[in-house]
Amino acid sequence: MWLTRRLSPDHKTIADFRKNNGLAIRQVCTRFVALCRTLGLLTQASVAIDGSKFKAVNNRDKNFTRAKMERRMAQIEESVARYLQQLDSADRQEPSEALKIKAGRLKEKIEKLKEEMQRLDTLNTQMLTTPDQQISLRDPDARSMATSGRGSGVVGYNVQTAVDTTHHLIVAHEVTNFGSDRSQPANMAKQAKATLETESLDVVADRGYFNSAEILACKQVGVTVTLPKPMTSGAKSEGRFGKQDFRYDTEQDVYVCPAGERLKYRFTREENGLNLRRYWTNVCGACTIKRRCTPSAQRRVTRWEHEHLVEDVQRRLDADPGKMRVRGETVEHPFGTIKARMGATHFLMKTMPCVATEMALHVLAYNLTRVLNIMGARPLMAAMLG
Repeated sequence: MWLTRRLSPDHKTIADFRKNNGLAIRQVCTRFVALCRTLGLLTQASVAIDGSKFKAVNNRDKNFTRAKMERRMAQIEESVARYLQQLDSADRQEPSEALKIKAGRLKEKIEKLKEEMQRLDTLNTQMLTTPDQQISLRDPDARSMATSGRGSGVVGYNVQTAVDTTHHLIVAHEVTNFGSDRSQPANMAKQAKATLETESLDVVADRGYFNSAEILACKQVGVTVTLPKPMTSGAKSEGRFGKQDFRYDTEQDVYVCPAGERLKYRFTREENGLNLRRYWTNVCGACTIKRRCTPSAQRRVTRWEHEHLVEDVQRRLDADPGKMRVRGETVEHPFGTIKARMGATHFLMKTMPCVATEMALHVLAYNLTRVLNIMGARPLMAAMLG
């Protein structure tokens, strides 16, 4: 027992090792994935992409967004006003020793609140200079993010992974502090494609990754994406026809509505970097089912210039709906395993570079365990020594 204690590094030694060897640790993680490829464990050019939120070493009270700052300042102002009102009420009463003590306590509370307001004013000025108007005091790179579970979210990082659909090995990962996944498909697909050294790649993701521009970016680098489109149609939720009820005629470049009328192309305009084409017809006023279509004078349909890529994505999903089950079985398992091993499911290090190192260690440990379960210890040791 004494010898075990002497040989085991203490927590400070481990912390310093992680802090001082970040680049080397991340490179080892990358080299191990390359070793898996040489062992024939990554022969299928197919991955599932997903992200998961991890807590940072930053209490929610130490994180400020614009809305949170406004709420906190309003609460302080209300408290100051209430204490001042109580102080005025005490002044109007007959002086006594108890009232003097109470007035003294009220003045102390007011002074403390004013000091807190000055501190918040300083933080607010710093916060407004940041690109996302958010500031974290313990870990400056951590950000407040919404989560799918109960609660208002988490202050932390959004970890992205691309996982091999055959052996469930993590072939690429990245630590981000963006709460949304919509800007990640092309980035993670490119990393996975480079790691697998393949000319083409099949990627499956959930609806949180749906982004028209990202689908185009994936197509341009030889990545085929399959993912469901979010159903956000206001018309459909109100019981009216949605865009999917309009059939697009490629040869004529028109949309055919549920009543059989043809919506012609009218003009193109750019919105959020996308060229959008507008279609409508002038006969909606006489349509017998207009109430089921639009409350406006005309029903207008918008088509992105690369809309056929989005339609291809939907066709692939319709042809193989089981892909979404494969996605869940593939990419959610690694996150569950890693978080279970982390115990409290939060990072121990601060700032993006250090957190990236910590995540690389977790990914390396996960991949190492997976390969040990797949091929055993001796073949793996032989491959590593060779």
